[in-house]
Amino acid sequence: MSTPANATVPSASTGLLLPAVFVPLWSSGFVLARLVAPHAEPLTFLAVRFFLAFLALAAIALWKGAAWPRAAREWRQALLAGVLIHGLYLGGVFWSVANGLPTAISALMAGMQPLLVTLLAGRVLGERMSRRGAIGIAVGALGTLVTLAPKLGATDAGGIPLVPLLVCLAGVLAITTGSILVKRTKITADPLTNTAVQYIGALVPTAVLVPFVGGPGFDTAAVPLWIGLAWSVFGMSLGAILLLLHMIRRGALSKVSSLFFLVPGVSALMAWIGFGESLTIVQIAGLCIATLGVSLASRG
Repeated sequence: MSTPANATVPSASTGLLLPAVFVPLWSSGFVLARLVAPHAEPLTFLAVRFFLAFLALAAIALWKGAAWPRAAREWRQALLAGVLIHGLYLGGVFWSVANGLPTAISALMAGMQPLLVTLLAGRVLGERMSRRGAIGIAVGALGTLVTLAPKLGATDAGGIPLVPLLVCLAGVLAITTGSILVKRTKITADPLTNTAVQYIGALVPTAVLVPFVGGPGFDTAAVPLWIGLAWSVFGMSLGAILLLLHMIRRGALSKVSSLFFLVPGVSALMAWIGFGESLTIVQIAGLCIATLGVSLASRG
């Protein structure tokens, strides 16, 4: 895949280090959704998370003297990106997991994002994909399916409920649209302040929808909930999101999105470590296949 003229080509070491940090960070989000589900209503949890993340980023931005968006257009674009990338995407994932969608299936939905980006980025952004890049996307998709195949037929998961599945898919469509919006947007503000504004936008759908999903719920006595909240704010909302936006701006969107093919396999590994879910030989093989696909797509 060719790199757009306005993209910065990262060094080889940076190009390897950033994905190696990003993939585990992003993958932990699916395990986090399962960890906090018994202790908090998912949209309430996310509203608290977004509010705390906004405060943290705003404090850092003020300390650094970072520039905030100036034009009304930049505010509108940042708020809309927040609604799509954070509010609707994470809201869809957390709500669907809390309402019976297996963690592996939610990760599979996220693994579909590169396919959606590939279909849209060419027309919207003018990014062209080479033959090797297309093969890498196909291999990555195959690896994702192989990794999740043992979980798709698991009877102890209680099946795959239709409504949560559709809600999760809607969230994936939202982050796909948001990623393309970020790539198309010319931003003069500091990434810290721009992301802080995005979290204001993310608060809108989560706060508005809380009354329609049973009202707020937050077990303040649950230690796992506080651990999950701390990690979600500093590890996910600050670390993973800032890293994702940075990588989107430095390289072709299709290449960055191909990293999502690794998420299901890594999430399965984390679920095995954290919750004792078995990782079969088939899943390990699928993870290796997905890794190969990402490598091909990234070098395409």
